[in-house]
Amino acid sequence: MPSFRYQALAADGAMQNGTVVAPDRATAMRMLQQKGETPLDLAMSESDAVAEGGRAARPTITRAELADLVRELATALEAGLPLMQALRTVRRQAAHKNMQVILDFIIERVEAGVPFHVAAKEYGPPFDDMTTGMLRAADASGRTAEILHQLGDLLERSVELRREVVGAIVYPLMIAGLIAVSVVVLIAFVLPRVMKPILQANLDLPVPTQILMGISDFISAWWLVLAAGLLLAGVAWRNWLAKPANRLRFDTFLLGLPVVGRLVRDIAVARFTRTLGTLVSAGIPILNALKIVRDTLGNQALMHAIDQVTDKVSTGQSLADPLERSGHFPPLLVQIVNIGERSGRLEQMLLHAAGSFDRQVNNSLKLFTRVLPTILLVIMALIASFVLSAILLPIIELQKAAGA
Repeated sequence: MPSFRYQALAADGAMQNGTVVAPDRATAMRMLQQKGETPLDLAMSESDAVAEGGRAARPTITRAELADLVRELATALEAGLPLMQALRTVRRQAAHKNMQVILDFIIERVEAGVPFHVAAKEYGPPFDDMTTGMLRAADASGRTAEILHQLGDLLERSVELRREVVGAIVYPLMIAGLIAVSVVVLIAFVLPRVMKPILQANLDLPVPTQILMGISDFISAWWLVLAAGLLLAGVAWRNWLAKPANRLRFDTFLLGLPVVGRLVRDIAVARFTRTLGTLVSAGIPILNALKIVRDTLGNQALMHAIDQVTDKVSTGQSLADPLERSGHFPPLLVQIVNIGERSGRLEQMLLHAAGSFDRQVNNSLKLFTRVLPTILLVIMALIASFVLSAILLPIIELQKAAGA
């Protein structure tokens, strides 16, 4: 049976801390109330929460569906409905089964006296640190509808950005796939048929043909070993990347690439600017906001830089100086943060700058979609030229021998 850590107000006004063992949160709440104590905070112990999560994975929803949920809830609250009534209203309109399960859990916890953000954190995915942090700010500030609208904007922009990135790489991936399929077809099917009469004529093969024939023979003889090797290489690569130090090296290398590195950095900077501005404007302290933003960057090198920035800010330094010393953030962002700190309008400056960085992401995506397909087309042309020369040169030699 799980245990719950609680903080409660006793009948004499004294603050009480302890644990209570109960089958669920509602029962634990009733047990404390029967003792004459008013629960202020009640949370399942971490070990029991982990065990509960391991026993049954809770259903989740996509980030776009979460954005819709937050937006609907914000609209209901804006219309003047209390939180519980707003949750029940959204629950009645929810058509998605997973959405209904999530809302049932949230409603049950909130009815038991648990704050909205605590209930969301207990549920787990799709409520990440950023979402629960915004919900915590909404609970603490009293501006729930306004902050939920900000969270909805943030989630929707995150979804749009992901779609833009996926859309940008679809065409290059299609070209890469065509290259691979074309090479395999030429080597496995076309080359052996073309080479058969040439080999029967005992002609000396040109060097490109010898190389291609060697590759073809090697693949035909060792294809099973090659397939197993590729599979093992993929597993080894994943295990290597799973180590934090190796992931940090790879992400640092990624940032140094000419076009890809710029795209990765621009996406992270745009996300950092908008998320940090939204969190700070919602009333979350800068240190807590930095810790939340850190997990949204998606690059270990940038996350490590934010860790160092957080350490410096916690000692009383400004935010702009460690950002500049990290070397990973553009001068424009450093200047905006510096001006925002000096003027006391950091959140406003960040939110205004977010649009500029979003446009920079769009420019980087356009550059990426223009450069990468061109590079792949050049590679495909070189491979096709090599394969065609390996096939045509012996045919020409065979025609010459037949004409002689």
